[in-house]
Amino acid sequence: MSTPWKLAVTADYAEADGSTIYGDIGLGSLAAHGIEWSLVGESGRDLRGEELEGFDALLLLSGTPFGRAQLEGVTTLRHVARFGAGFDSVDLAACDERGITVTNAPTGLRVPMAHTALTFLFALAHSLLPKDRLVREAAWDRKATHRGPGLATATIGMIGLGGIGQETVRQLRALNLDVIAWNRSPRPEFCAEAGIEQVEFDAVIARSDFLVVTVAATAGTRHLIGAEQLAAMKDSAFLINIARGAVVDEPALVAALQDGTIAGAGLDVFEVEPLPADSPLIALENVVLSPHALCWTKDFAEATGAEVLDEVIAVANGDGPRHVVNHPAGSAGP
Repeated sequence: MSTPWKLAVTADYAEADGSTIYGDIGLGSLAAHGIEWSLVGESGRDLRGEELEGFDALLLLSGTPFGRAQLEGVTTLRHVARFGAGFDSVDLAACDERGITVTNAPTGLRVPMAHTALTFLFALAHSLLPKDRLVREAAWDRKATHRGPGLATATIGMIGLGGIGQETVRQLRALNLDVIAWNRSPRPEFCAEAGIEQVEFDAVIARSDFLVVTVAATAGTRHLIGAEQLAAMKDSAFLINIARGAVVDEPALVAALQDGTIAGAGLDVFEVEPLPADSPLIALENVVLSPHALCWTKDFAEATGAEVLDEVIAVANGDGPRHVVNHPAGSAGP
């Protein structure tokens, strides 16, 4: 690069010293690669086109919307890098039209996300939250009422066998747990290797004692789990959603939890985030909640930070990035 490659970093999750809400993701290492970074925008509002003009690339640290409105008047931007796997907040078509390459960082978070699923699984199977409350309330005499279903004879159903889904299956099978799965396309080689059965969608819904949702958020997966699917689950079953909130019809889920259609849920994601203070989910005792951050660990920050910055460096150097999620017209190189 004859001149420094200029990277804009969204200010909603970062500070001027390079620290982020995730921890140290390595922004200080970019100078050695001829890349200058600066914060853009403000927490609590959408980005504006005039803030992005003059930058070659943008690092989206959060799910802030990025589309035609943000690209208005922008002529210099050539790369949008998303921290993490999800890119549902990015208008890929708008970026395609302008020749802007969009990348994500899907591999570094696979193990932390699989551990997120397992955390919910064990918490629900062993009634962790009710037992925690019993100790705090000095109500040990009621512990027999919260034995939990356990996992030894349980069937865990997976909705989605992408990168996170496959890693979750590996972790579950390492614990010798029974797993079945549904995916939009067949995964015979992986299923044979993992020793699991891939079944039809209705079958995984009906047979699972714990249903783990890991599919990507697309128009086709919106409310994939709705009232019909919840009614088809066992009344002793639990739903775990670590995908995106829109994949589950939240009002239908609330109703199912309130009336005993299903036994409980573990939720890291919601249709509206932050979860509104008046959400009925907050008052329910058969739900374990996390603020879309259960995978946020030191391991997650380091691995995902390294992966997303590798993509930034690759595009800046004119090399091909590994995880392109769109079809830009033209090249993203310098």
